[in-house]
Amino acid sequence: MNDKRAKDKSILTVEQISAGGVAFRQNDSDFEIAIISVKPSRRWQLPKGIVDKGETNETAALREMREEAGIETDLLDKIETIEYWYYGAKNGERVRFHKLVHFFLMKYLSGETENHDHEVAEARWVKAGKAIEMLAFKSEKAVVEKAIELIPQFTKKFL
Repeated sequence: MNDKRAKDKSILTVEQISAGGVAFRQNDSDFEIAIISVKPSRRWQLPKGIVDKGETNETAALREMREEAGIETDLLDKIETIEYWYYGAKNGERVRFHKLVHFFLMKYLSGETENHDHEVAEARWVKAGKAIEMLAFKSEKAVVEKAIELIPQFTKKFL
């Protein structure tokens, strides 16, 4: 076993569950997706956050969309759950996080992206294809691609 692997075994692993979504609205003949730029990195990502104790994944996703993107949405369907590992700090100690993020497809109801919370530098609506270009994480780009495939089955119900 190499030193890195031995060192990793001594680091505490913390399980983290988050939820978020791909919120869309129709604009002319195209769709726009709500994305956010977070502090301090200013990288573009989908609204998401930790599921609070006693909260369902669905409730957390709706809350995070409201807090981070400033909009009210209707949850339509689950897109997928992504999983990843990363290192960070908890209580001043280096830990390894095992993260699951549940992403949902959401239809815009009301609100303005300018009403996002303090954690977010900017929230905005962008055309779906542009959102894929702007997003920082490959896994989130794939989530938006899957959402784009799902949207037509729901828009037929609303038109």
